[in-house]
Amino acid sequence: MHLTKRFFTMNALAVLLSVGLTVLAVIIFVAAYTKVFGREADTKEVQKTLEVRAAISEIKREAQPLKFEQLLDTKFQQELANRVNALDASAIILKNREVVYATQNFNRIDIERSLMLSDNQATRDEVELAGKTYMITRVDYKLTTGDPGVLLLLAPIKLKTNFFMVLGIFTVCVFTFVFLLTNFWVSYRFSRGIISPISRLKAAANKISEGDLNQGIAEEGEGEVRELCRTLELMRIKLKESVYMQQKYDDNRKFLVSSISHDLKTPVTSIKGYIEGIIDGVAKTPEKMDEYLETARSKAILVNAMIDDLLLYSKLDLNQLPYHFEKSDLASYFEDCVADHKYEYEKANLSLALINELNEPVKVLIDRERLKRVIQNILDNAMTYVEKADGKIEIILRETRTSAIIEIKDNGKGIPENKLPHIFERFYQVDPSRKSGSGLGLAIAKQIIEGHDGKIWAKSAVGEGTQIMISLKKF
Repeated sequence: MHLTKRFFTMNALAVLLSVGLTVLAVIIFVAAYTKVFGREADTKEVQKTLEVRAAISEIKREAQPLKFEQLLDTKFQQELANRVNALDASAIILKNREVVYATQNFNRIDIERSLMLSDNQATRDEVELAGKTYMITRVDYKLTTGDPGVLLLLAPIKLKTNFFMVLGIFTVCVFTFVFLLTNFWVSYRFSRGIISPISRLKAAANKISEGDLNQGIAEEGEGEVRELCRTLELMRIKLKESVYMQQKYDDNRKFLVSSISHDLKTPVTSIKGYIEGIIDGVAKTPEKMDEYLETARSKAILVNAMIDDLLLYSKLDLNQLPYHFEKSDLASYFEDCVADHKYEYEKANLSLALINELNEPVKVLIDRERLKRVIQNILDNAMTYVEKADGKIEIILRETRTSAIIEIKDNGKGIPENKLPHIFERFYQVDPSRKSGSGLGLAIAKQIIEGHDGKIWAKSAVGEGTQIMISLKKF
């Protein structure tokens, strides 16, 4: 519920509650007052007044169908006098505004006032006569002569007002007290639901403006205030992520600059040295010059590959490289991968084989180009460290209930146990003396596999070889 509607609803409930409690208090007060102070007389007076009003109305109803001449009958007048006297009331019969008969003497001014106030167009049914309040009613007649005839009925009202004055004061006091109490309760609820959370939001906003993004903002309060808390918390999280990404980007940039300057220094120095050798005439024969140029070219290719790896890793690390996933058959995909690398391995006198241990076709959701880069990096590492004459690499496909397992196994010299946990770190090389790559191959592979919501890990034993294990979800 919106705060405006909630505010009006709670105030309306406060008024209704105040009225209800006031009515209950008045009922209890009347009962207690009557019992303690013996005010039955006041109740009887009210009852008597109601009875007199009913009796006067009865007399009026009986007189309306009569003719005015019947009112002048002595017998009727005697019966009328008895009835009104029993009620402590009075009756006046007038002809052409002149008194014909009266059970009680009233002066001319009081009679004229009564006639005026009891006229058909008048809205009052009470009149003050000689210091007393009378209930007044009349019956009008039309004489044959054309003169007006009137029957006035007057009944004194003898209510005692002290009790009702006390009751009125009590009612006002109780309503005021209850209304103030309920408004205090409404204010307290709004204070807890709006003012207090807004105060805490203000403090949190001040901290955010000062750069402190670690303090979480709780969802509290009512309606729009709770939504404001949620929105501000989302903003804080987004700002924190933005600051983290900016810091990570800056660190990555510094790291890349440092790494490029460090890792590119050796091959660039070599290229420079060989070119200077050619310029200085050290390579005097065509064969020597070809050798120098070929070495410089290979070093340039290495530099280019290192730069490509650095840029790719940077994009992967900052989540700036989009993936294009498609559902693929695992066995068919790796058959293509083996076919792509078969010639290269045969040229290096190495064996590359695919071993399919799947019981049935397995589908995986992959980015075919990115996963191909993973396989290439792993196979390149295997080629580098397999030195045996009978060197072989096997790609073994297995499955569990929920995952597809790819094992790339070689029979190379293996990785020492103390170095195995670090092989997926960037720029880490098991054998630093063999500087043939950027040191980012397995780090890139790890980033890509994690981008597939998969896992990659390694097993190795010195002298026996290394197994790189990849786990991907089945679909």
